[in-house]
Amino acid sequence: MDDQGRGSAPRPAGGAEAPADPARRGPLPYEGVWRFTAPAVDASVPQARHAVRDLLYRQGVPVSSDLLQGLLLIVSELVTNAVRHAALLSPMLAVEVAVGAEWVRVSVEDNHPYRPTALEADHGQLGGRGLLLVREITREAGGVCEVEHTASGGKVIWAALPLAPARVP
Repeated sequence: MDDQGRGSAPRPAGGAEAPADPARRGPLPYEGVWRFTAPAVDASVPQARHAVRDLLYRQGVPVSSDLLQGLLLIVSELVTNAVRHAALLSPMLAVEVAVGAEWVRVSVEDNHPYRPTALEADHGQLGGRGLLLVREITREAGGVCEVEHTASGGKVIWAALPLAPARVP
């Protein structure tokens, strides 16, 4: 994986977020954006998962064990989908991790124009549930996920999850 470095942190849906502590100035030590590129091959799935896990630990992101497992499963599913369905038109993919004070966002970008949808798969079928799984993990964590077109004609699929556990009413 090729680490492309840090940048300004995009915000999850809704634009700017209100800081938890109005007196807080400047970013927390773990805030930032990191982007990794990799070939669209099977070996990139565990490499992306391990790179994201190692990055979160190295940066000291306050992520719970359950949230970390959900994030890593999301990364695995999204990279697997890019490898299986986009590799022909997109031999490279990008994984981005953006961390804010109260959320973490993971995304996978490829250059294939097809925009996937979460389909209910036949129970006898071995695959086809990846995006459903991503959406369910995201929903249960109190986050949001989306598929967007890129300026280059490809797509980016992202999931943003709160660092604090979701409150069930």
